Amino acid sequence: MSWQSAPHPVSLEEQEVHVWRASLDAFPEAGALAAGLSADEQQRAGRFRVPQVRSRFIAARSILRNILGRYLECAPSLLRFHYREHGKPFLAPNSFRDDLRFNLSHSHGLALYAVSRATEVGIDLERIRPDRDHERLAQRFFSSREAAALRDLAPEDLIDAFFQCWTRKEAYLKARGEGLAIPLASFSVSLAPGEPAALVSVDGDDREAARWWLSSIDPGPGFAAALAVEGAPSGLRLSDWQVSPCAPLELPGS
Repeated sequence: MSWQSAPHPVSLEEQEVHVWRASLDAFPEAGALAAGLSADEQQRAGRFRVPQVRSRFIAARSILRNILGRYLECAPSLLRFHYREHGKPFLAPNSFRDDLRFNLSHSHGLALYAVSRATEVGIDLERIRPDRDHERLAQRFFSSREAAALRDLAPEDLIDAFFQCWTRKEAYLKARGEGLAIPLASFSVSLAPGEPAALVSVDGDDREAARWWLSSIDPGPGFAAALAVEGAPSGLRLSDWQVSPCAPLELPGS
């Protein structure tokens, strides 16, 4: 599946999932964008001491507001977020439409956003780093099934398989909204080259694996990504976020 130009207007059917891709380094006026964020978002941004990291956080949150504002047909600055116990954001109850679900992930200037209706979603994006000790990390964090599957792969397949596994596991955790309260080794995902993305097993819950749909996403060279959806989606659309006359990024006073 390829990335497409952003639709205008956007329309999201029930059980459909949209994924948006955006560059966080395309907006140099981070200070102006910050003015459109809530007070708590501005406080979070202020905790980042590295200017580039702070600017990317501000851009990520501004784009999230603009994407959700399109679906809700409201000014992005009017959106209010609440946070679950482990940090997953959701729209404040009774604000516009409360069946909208979303998740975001960003890494080294690139961001992905997943949006759905009435079904939980999780998305994870990672920059591929070939310099890590992937086998040691797998032994430490992955399930015994996953670690064994990695050991059986040809050396040239190891890095891609590791990051496919990592992003699928993180996407599932983010969809659940429980973070590392669920141990990474307590469930297994598929990872072999050519094998469909899937939640293979969850310790202690035979029905849990069947409840979730996983898919790898190709975000571009040097990155790996995965999407987790509660139930099989009726459709999946990949769109590039761009600032254009039909897709304006809301600035203060606009």
